[in-house]
Amino acid sequence: MKVGYYVHHVGRGHLHRATSIAAELTRGGAEVTGLSTLPRPRGWTGPWVELAPDDGGVEVERDAVTAGGRLHWVPRRHAGLRDRSAAVSAWIGSADPAAVVVDVSVEVCLLARLHGVPVVSAVLPGVRDDGPHGLGADVADALLAFWPPAATGMVRPDGLARRVTAVGGLARYAVAPPGPRRPGPLRVTYLAGSGGHELDPALLERARQGTPDWEWTVLGGSAPWVEDPRSAIAEADVVVTHAGQNALAEVAALRRPAVVVPQDRPHDEQRSTARVLGAGGWPALVRDAFPAEGWAGLLEEARALDGEGWSAWCDGGAAARAAAVVRRVADGGTA
Repeated sequence: MKVGYYVHHVGRGHLHRATSIAAELTRGGAEVTGLSTLPRPRGWTGPWVELAPDDGGVEVERDAVTAGGRLHWVPRRHAGLRDRSAAVSAWIGSADPAAVVVDVSVEVCLLARLHGVPVVSAVLPGVRDDGPHGLGADVADALLAFWPPAATGMVRPDGLARRVTAVGGLARYAVAPPGPRRPGPLRVTYLAGSGGHELDPALLERARQGTPDWEWTVLGGSAPWVEDPRSAIAEADVVVTHAGQNALAEVAALRRPAVVVPQDRPHDEQRSTARVLGAGGWPALVRDAFPAEGWAGLLEEARALDGEGWSAWCDGGAAARAAAVVRRVADGGTA
């Protein structure tokens, strides 16, 4: 069985999910080909088709990037868009895949389906009631969501929410209860992310000055990013993080209490997630913005939360459940 897997290039969560799900599919005997603007990642065992970028030199109005509001990104007369679409079509023509997984792109969903290929599409949190999102969902044979079924309200409209198969948070790391605490000061790890957010350095410095008993580790933003932040998360007494799906899944997998500060993203993506976290009894304190004051009390309050409460968010089985959906679709069924 041959399966294609389109990986969006912004942020790291799409690639991390793809790597985990592809590994599950490969163990089941599938050949999984990656399709992405990103270079082939280390550890990817199947073929990889690196696609041309389609965002250079684009002027939104001049190039009619939404095709009259029907799609999200199809800049007119762009060589990169032409070449990447042709490359996907050529791969489909030569590989004859049983299914294509798309995380995420309305245009790739539509392109694959126009070739008669069944599609499994990832659904992100937030308000997805626009025409292009509706089109992408409608042409897909199955919709995957990387949050637990108990986390209701992650995506709107309700009709879309009812169609998704929620497989749970998907982390790169195996679920692991906290080990013995490493001696030393209280530790907080701040995950700034890699999706374009930049925290005001003055706010971070005020937080540090207001918590002299805590040792801060900052990853992402203007600070260096660590490709594998596992130890920084696992050894933290509290993790301060944005509300991206990958970051939350990894915090949850390592059972760390958290302070969650959503970043502004299109379609209210992270704020929708934060609202669910704030209402659902998870081991996380949610703040709408990075607080200017009060960090000493906030970190102590978060430290008292029981990280085992993340078990329903991330139980270690999301990749296997997602792969099972892909297999069903590839075998001619639906999710």
